[in-house]
Amino acid sequence: MFTQNKANEQSLLNLIIKQSDMEEKTVKTGTVKKYQLTGKRFGRGAVDSGLTHECGVFGAIATEWPTQIDIAQTVCLGLVALQHRGQESAGIVTSEGNCNKNFHIHKGMGMINNIFTDETIKKLKGNLGIGHTRYSTSAASEEVNCQPFVVHTIHGAIALAHNGELVNCESLRNDVLGRGVGLSTYSDSELITQSLCVNPPVNEVNGPDWPARIRHLMKLTPLSYSLVIMMKDKIYGVRDPFGNRPLCLGRMVPLNSSTTTNGLTNGDANTQEADGYVISSESCGFLSIGARYVREVLPGEIVELSRDGIRTIDIVERPDGKDRQAFCIFEYVYFARSDTIFEGQMVYSVRMECGKQLAREAYIEADIVSSVPESGTAAAHGFSRESKIDFAEVLCKNRYIGRTFIQPSTRLRQLGVAKKFGALSENVAGKRLILIDDSIVRGNTIGPIIKLLRDAGAKEVHIRIASPPLLYPCYMGINIPTREELIGNKLNPQQLAEQINADSLAYLSVDGLNRAVRTNLKTDNPKTTGHCTACLTGEYPIELDW
Repeated sequence: MFTQNKANEQSLLNLIIKQSDMEEKTVKTGTVKKYQLTGKRFGRGAVDSGLTHECGVFGAIATEWPTQIDIAQTVCLGLVALQHRGQESAGIVTSEGNCNKNFHIHKGMGMINNIFTDETIKKLKGNLGIGHTRYSTSAASEEVNCQPFVVHTIHGAIALAHNGELVNCESLRNDVLGRGVGLSTYSDSELITQSLCVNPPVNEVNGPDWPARIRHLMKLTPLSYSLVIMMKDKIYGVRDPFGNRPLCLGRMVPLNSSTTTNGLTNGDANTQEADGYVISSESCGFLSIGARYVREVLPGEIVELSRDGIRTIDIVERPDGKDRQAFCIFEYVYFARSDTIFEGQMVYSVRMECGKQLAREAYIEADIVSSVPESGTAAAHGFSRESKIDFAEVLCKNRYIGRTFIQPSTRLRQLGVAKKFGALSENVAGKRLILIDDSIVRGNTIGPIIKLLRDAGAKEVHIRIASPPLLYPCYMGINIPTREELIGNKLNPQQLAEQINADSLAYLSVDGLNRAVRTNLKTDNPKTTGHCTACLTGEYPIELDW
């Protein structure tokens, strides 16, 4: 293992986060202590209204070499399915499996369809590859931070893509720098890559023991990451011991293979005919590339994907005293695509259950139920079914608005025009309506929507939010604004309703959200199943040393 004395290793396990990295602290007594935001989060891209997830990872490997499968194109399509997780930059690295010195690499800023062309895909030859799509949380929006990161070692090249954010990155960074290793970025992902390369375990013989290195890293930093790591001829998938970030496995089926109705693989993937195997942050892209969902990577699990199949290398336990995993509950609420499968259930079904629970908690008489498309649609259908109030569309979304929308003139700003939507006035005029959305962050987009509906003739507009109010920042891979920016810390529901000119406003409770998530959850061990609600409750999976 790496040379590290016990005291330093324990200090890393204590997850010391320097004050320079903190935005604030909530003590159990409820008092708030504020720190200046100057650490690794400084300089990330601004978020105008909503939340942003930092990235998605994808990997694919063929079973027959040389393969007839276009691996680069498969990875590219996998990233397209994960585009909602990051629109800032993307990259793909491929290997032909026979040379440990050279990988084929293409990375760039922007959307995936602008980065990868037919010409660039043709140059990415290989029998295996990994990819990444990014929104920055721990480093600035620059091309140097594009992933996957590739490091050339004495034993060959290693490529790594990371979804998450290390809570103890400063101590780990100091450890790497203290060993004389230079870092060219402030990215957690480069830090992880270099950490795997420095000071090999003492028992290594005949080359690097990568699983042992990965295992050691996981014991030093238990949160928060899902990783895909590519060597010459294999891919490792790694999920942190708390399972905070998602990661799942799939099997590429032969063209003549029979398919199941739900896209699931039944039984052991290694005993079934396969053209290859895939690993991804979400399962939503599997069907479109001819793959079938196999299972999730377990919390703490290290899996190896090779041309021979998928096998578990090891499972790293959570730190002492931490019995439950801490899967990010906002993956269900906000981030994941609705056709993704988490914990044996489809995200769409959970969101519909959130709507049903919201109807039980915050029913009000109305003529129709509708949603802010598409984020609140599943919950709106659930609310409609539970309340027996008809669902009807009231907003029409402009899908071509883009991120570079021209700033409105003073007159348009004063009118409070909802830039992204139009109102279906025939469905709205004279109606009492309940409008469902998945969340409110800053509260600066819902007001113009309400004005739009009132201008279209709505008699009453009642806002229902299918999640609890956001109150705390996230230090585990979600770009949630500071507490001062979160509207839930400024106004209670009644005050917020008055500010945005709604007739009423109500949130789903934390208990209601937990109940909705667990309604159809499938797990082998309910006692260890758990979800991170830190952004809602201030209860983080581990005790942070502020």
